[in-house]
Amino acid sequence: MSESPETADPRLEAADAFFAGVLHRIRHISVVLGLVSSVAVWVRFGTAIGLGFVIGCAVSYVNFVWLERVINEVANRVTQTGQAAPAKGVVMRFLLRYGFIAIACFAILISFKSSVYGLLGGLFLTVAAILCEAAYEVTVALRRGF
Repeated sequence: MSESPETADPRLEAADAFFAGVLHRIRHISVVLGLVSSVAVWVRFGTAIGLGFVIGCAVSYVNFVWLERVINEVANRVTQTGQAAPAKGVVMRFLLRYGFIAIACFAILISFKSSVYGLLGGLFLTVAAILCEAAYEVTVALRRGF
C-alpha cells in the first residue's frame, strides 16, 4: 500500500530534492574547478601546458554535457514509449563525443607537443568534479541523516 502525499516522510522528500540537483552541481563544480585549476596550472607550468589544460577542461566539460543530454534523451524515450531508443542514433552520438576528444588531442599534438600533458590533465576535470560532488553528498547525508 502506498503512502499518501500527506503522510510521506519529509526526510525522504528532502533527500530526493537534494539528489535531484547532482548534475547541476557537477556542472557548476566543473566550471569553478576548471577556472581555479587553469590559473594554477598556467602560473606553475607556463603558457604551453596551461593552454593545453584549458582546452582539456573545455573538452571535458562539453563531453560531460553531451553525455548528459544523450542519457536524458534515451531515458525519456524509454520512459515515454516503453521501448529502447534506436541504437544507431545513440551509438552515433557516443562516437561523435569521442571524435571531438580525438580532434582536440590531434590538434594539440600537431601544434604544441608540450601542451599534451596539460590537455590530458584537463580531461580529468569531470572526474575531479564528480569526486568533489561525492564528498559533498557524503557530508550532507551524514549531517542531515539521509
